[in-house]
Amino acid sequence: MNTLHPHDSASHDNFRNARLLIVEDNPDHGIIIEHVLRQSLPEVKFVLVRTEEEALAYVEQCRLAKRELPQLILLDLYLPNREDGWRLLERIKSIPDALGKTPVVVLSNSTNQSDIAETYDRGCSSYLVKPIGTDNWLAYFQMLRTYWWETVTLPKADGYVV
Repeated sequence: MNTLHPHDSASHDNFRNARLLIVEDNPDHGIIIEHVLRQSLPEVKFVLVRTEEEALAYVEQCRLAKRELPQLILLDLYLPNREDGWRLLERIKSIPDALGKTPVVVLSNSTNQSDIAETYDRGCSSYLVKPIGTDNWLAYFQMLRTYWWETVTLPKADGYVV
């Protein structure tokens, strides 16, 4: 007899119209992220932007259209400096509708405790230090899949929680 676990329902709903916004200014990291996403999260449609301005334009487009909202945002902190990443995080979190409630996972090379603390103070949901080596990136994104897509309940694309 199959038993439905609570996370099975959340996982199924999370993958329905699944969308992810990635903000990464390093072209090499962008290539790696795209590669590992195709392997670990093939069900998820993603948009990769490289600048704070591109991210804000995309977020505004999603907000105005009220469709195709990302359910999760991966944000490089240094765009190219941390003040840019913090400013973008604050702007996203200040959006009054469902998009402002979207979880933001910060990816950074920085292990500086003040960077980490300040990022949480400004509203990030999680802080990850970027791995070294493609195999480690793949392992990170498989863990991201397990936690963010198969375990938690994410906002639906229409902005309402499942």
